[in-house]
Order: sequence, then structure tokens, then C-alpha cells
Amino acid sequence: MENREVVICILLAIVTTNLIRILPVTLIKGQIRNVFLRSFLYYVPYVTLAVMTFPAIVNATVTPFSGVMALVVGIVAAWRGMGLFPVAVICCSIVYLMDGLLAL
Repeated sequence: MENREVVICILLAIVTTNLIRILPVTLIKGQIRNVFLRSFLYYVPYVTLAVMTFPAIVNATVTPFSGVMALVVGIVAAWRGMGLFPVAVICCSIVYLMDGLLAL
């Protein structure tokens, strides 16, 4: 790629990312009153985090099975009110044990 093409790509990336951030601020003046839209916007960060995290959980282990098992156990532990650190320790322990058992 030539330098000129690289500069054009960088400028397009800058314009695209800034439009995504600036347009909602400039177009939406008042408070959003639509219940569906408010609910949708409320859950967007959680869904984005889940979409980025789930493949990493499954693919970061020796076998996908150990990642899925740790995910299930972590969800149950979090559902029962455990904090972030204990859930992380439990999930890491599950992956360590499952990968050790499956490697035998």
C-alpha cells in the first residue's frame, strides 16, 4: 500500500469513528422517552461485553469444553451472589482442573 492510501484509510477511520460518536449527541436533543429504545440502549454495553468475552472464554483454554464448564460454573456462582474475585478464582480453578484432567 502506498503512503497516500494509508493516509486515506486513516482519515476514513477517523471520520467513521467520530461520526458514530458525534451524530447521536447532535441529533438527539432531549431525553429519550421511548421505553423500548431506552431499554435497548441500556443493555448495549452488556451485550457488547458478552460478545467480546464469550469467544475468549471458550477459545483461551486447551479444550473448549473446559472453558464452557468454567463459564457455566461462573454463571451459577455469580447468580448465587458471589463477588467478582471469588467467581474469577473458581473459574480459573475449573479451567486448570479440567485442562489437567483432559490432558491425561
